[in-house]
Order: sequence, then C-alpha cells, then structure tokens
Amino acid sequence: MAAPPVKSRRAPVRAALRGLVDALERLGRHGTFHVKALLGVPVVLLRYPRHVARSVGEISFGSASLLAGGGTIGVVFAMSFVSSTQVGLEGYRGLDLLGLSPMTGLMGALVNTREIAPIVASIALAAKVGTGFTAQLGTMRVADEIDALETMAVPSLRYLVSTRMAAAFCAVVPLYLVGLFASYVATSFAFVFINGGSAGTYNYYFQLVLAPSDVGFSLLKAVIFALLVTAVHCGYGYYATGGPEGVGKAAGRALRTSIVAIGLLDVLLSICFWGLQPSLPALGI
Repeated sequence: MAAPPVKSRRAPVRAALRGLVDALERLGRHGTFHVKALLGVPVVLLRYPRHVARSVGEISFGSASLLAGGGTIGVVFAMSFVSSTQVGLEGYRGLDLLGLSPMTGLMGALVNTREIAPIVASIALAAKVGTGFTAQLGTMRVADEIDALETMAVPSLRYLVSTRMAAAFCAVVPLYLVGLFASYVATSFAFVFINGGSAGTYNYYFQLVLAPSDVGFSLLKAVIFALLVTAVHCGYGYYATGGPEGVGKAAGRALRTSIVAIGLLDVLLSICFWGLQPSLPALGI
C-alpha cells in the first residue's frame, strides 16, 4: 500500500498551528484594545461628558420604561433578592441541623457582601447591558459606521468604547448598592418571615460580623467586574464581522467570556482581599 502524501500528513499540524496563531492574535488584539479603552476613560470624561451621561441613563433606566424591563435597576434588584432568599432558606436549613440556626445572620452578612452581591450585579450587567453594547457596536461595524467615524477624524475607540466604560464605572456604584440592599433584605425576610426566626437574633449576628472594609472590598469587586464586562462586550462588538449573523455570534461569545472571566477573577480577588483562610475578629476566629 502506498504511503499517504506528505502534504496530507502535515495538514492537521498546520491547521493546529494556524489555530494557535489566530488565538494568540485575537488575545493580543483584545488585550491592546482593553488597555487603550481604559486609558481613554479620563479623556472622555472631559471631552464627551454629555455622551457619558446619556450612556449612564441608558445603563440604569434603559430607553423604555422601568416596568417594561427597560432598565438594569429592576433586574439587579430582582436577581439579588431571589439569590439571597435562597441563601437565607438554605443557610437556615443547614445551620439548623447543627443547632446553629440563629447564626444565619452571620451567613447573610458574609456571603451576600463578599460573594453573592458583586457576582449577581456583574452577571446582570453582562446579560442586560453588555449584550446590548455588543449588538450596538457590532451593528455599527458591519454597517461601516465605525469606519465612517474614523474617516471624519473621530477617535472611534474612545468615542464608542471609553465612553461606555466611563458610564459603566459611574452607574455600577448605585446599581450595586441597590443589589446589596436587596440581598440583605431578602436574607432577613427568609429567616424572619419564612422560617419564623427572631429578628433581634438575626440582626445581632448580622451586625457583629459585617465590617465596613468588607463592603468597601465588595464594592471594589463590583467596579472591577463592571469594567471587565464592558471591555469584553465592547471588544467583541467592535471587531464583529460576518453581518447580522456575526453580530449574534459575537454577543454569545462575549457573554460566555465575561461570565467565565467573572468567576475566575472573583476567586483571585477574594484571595487577595481576605486570604486563603479568612478571619472573623468579632468571633475570635
């Protein structure tokens, strides 16, 4: 039997190498894009303040009414309330097996502040706002509107991306505080009204371990996640190709990338802020 041609044996290797080179090229392109967009944020706050303010309004309240799901505030509040209600229900159930159900307030303060609230707010931002950014920029790319801006000497990256990053930075703080408030209320509601626990006991353990530094680190997490989500989604939209179908694929890839990046970055930030063995000085541990 004749040996297979050399070209056919080398084809898989060449395809693998080509795929690796393309992946490295996309990584470098998006990395450079994110750095340039982030460095342009201070400039756009001075040059395009009206555009940033309009983007803040669209992120927070949307272009439709709040009752119609036009804004992100209602989405963040609802998602945070539902998620933290589960924390209260399951936390009470698990601690009650050990006879420690009154310490559900401790879990409500720690879990909601350090993990649940920033993750839920960032995922809501990615699903509600980020995909919209990808669709908007992707549509402009395939319609040659971004090229038209460059032709008119308008820096498209700053005007379209840095302004959205600045708006996300400004809008995420009140959005996150709304979600954090909803998470606190939901866990207390689950403990007191659903499980019939004592409100005084819950508030005692809640206030005992809730530290201002935890709230500050949690807010910093939310800001970092918001910048990450905005950069990822705007990057995929800015470089979208293939017409409307390509824009849809870019939105899906951006959402997957941002959710995975949020999970990985959350682990790293938690280790940096609270260490591998977190301590609770109020309880002596």
